Amino acid sequence: MPLSVIIVEPMYQINLGYIARVLRNFGINSISLVNPKCNFKGKQAIKYSKHAHHILENAKVYKDFKSAINGKFVIGTTAVWHKTEDAMFNVYGMQKVKRFIRDYASKDTTLIIGRDNIGLTKEELRLCDATIFIEASKDYYTLNISHALAIMLYSLLGDKLRKEYGEIDKLYADPPEIMQVKKLFDAYVSKNNKIRDKYAVSLAFEHMLKRSNPTKKELRTISIAFGREKRKEKK
Repeated sequence: MPLSVIIVEPMYQINLGYIARVLRNFGINSISLVNPKCNFKGKQAIKYSKHAHHILENAKVYKDFKSAINGKFVIGTTAVWHKTEDAMFNVYGMQKVKRFIRDYASKDTTLIIGRDNIGLTKEELRLCDATIFIEASKDYYTLNISHALAIMLYSLLGDKLRKEYGEIDKLYADPPEIMQVKKLFDAYVSKNNKIRDKYAVSLAFEHMLKRSNPTKKELRTISIAFGREKRKEKK
């Protein structure tokens, strides 16, 4: 899902630095700013953006909100979801927004992040095609905009990015490998006369193995122990 980000009237260089860093973390290498209230290429912004400073240095700047969203499918953000009442309740929690985007969004989607202090106004939210809010604690539901952006990008793009780490899944044992160790354990149990209910012990071990989701390395290590038991028997 192609995704772009617009920040409305950012006030603090540090937040912009963190935002640039978060964007690059999730594979987004550009940003648009509406009427920035701070120097987005300033020392603090560049410092806190770390290796994503090019995003700020190449930022596209718009004078007003309407010109920034012109022709785009835009999703606004708010911590105060009641603001969307004037926008016909087009508000979605993070659990539902992915389905909404999949079913109704156009090919390119733009995420709008509001001001550091007051977010987006009711009038701006009304111009958005939908609005996201993060279901944070009602005791303190307003997140820093960089933190909120990180949560939203992970929710929206996480599935795609997780596929890039498919090698992690290969670390874990598959069912045949688990059952191979189970057979070694069964052989050990069958020859141990001190165990009365051999079936119950074997079944308990099998359940434990399956629930633990062991790695291949863990199973190989356990197999070595059973291999030593076999060698002792032969002696």
